[in-house]
Amino acid sequence: MKTKRKKKKNNLTARLLRLLKGITIFFGLLFLSMIVLSFTALPWHAYHRLGTKLVSKQNQNPDCIVLLGAGGIPGAEGLLRTWYTIEAAGKFPSSEIIVALPADTTDFEASDHKRIIQQLTNAGVEAKRILSETRGTNTREQSVFIFKMLAQKKANLLIVTSPEHMYRSILTFRKTGFENVNGLPTFENSFDEELLISEEGTQKKKENKSGNLGLRYNMWSYLQYEIKVSREYIALAYYKLKGYI
Repeated sequence: MKTKRKKKKNNLTARLLRLLKGITIFFGLLFLSMIVLSFTALPWHAYHRLGTKLVSKQNQNPDCIVLLGAGGIPGAEGLLRTWYTIEAAGKFPSSEIIVALPADTTDFEASDHKRIIQQLTNAGVEAKRILSETRGTNTREQSVFIFKMLAQKKANLLIVTSPEHMYRSILTFRKTGFENVNGLPTFENSFDEELLISEEGTQKKKENKSGNLGLRYNMWSYLQYEIKVSREYIALAYYKLKGYI
């Protein structure tokens, strides 16, 4: 009896070890693939495609510019989306602006939502143009609450959000019922890498064209794009399964 129990225990241990080995190999190969891809432009193209696939040139004044909030203020993503919204508000002066970000309505003045509004008004956007959607905690809920707020499916929307989030946002708002949805992806401007080289380094680069700045900066940027794109495709699959897009 003891021999059988011992044998059964050993078999279980062996199966667990094989499973652990398989998981380790899988993630090892995945990490290696990500490293290899980071030396190519594929991550950038995938990221760029998510941000531009459903976006067209905004030729007419949108009824509403929808700022989909992200994180706190100040915060890199939140400030970037706010900056793009300010630019759009100046370009389309008759458009209303809807700020969509969860907020504690019992302490609204101290909320990040209120700080976004302050950034907009400080930049010259009239307060009477700004509407708030404070209840939605994800893209789907925000689209539903905004649809109820506007009560018109033919409203022309311009969504401001990060590039990787744009494709899912437009599909979600269209699925909710809006017929005219366009996007303004918040791409960051690239920094001129030449400014990071000293005068001595510039001379060396002229002598040796194989400078390593591309490796030092592009590789890490592309790894970040891979993570963002991978996470977004998982979110897209989830939204598809739930029927949100």
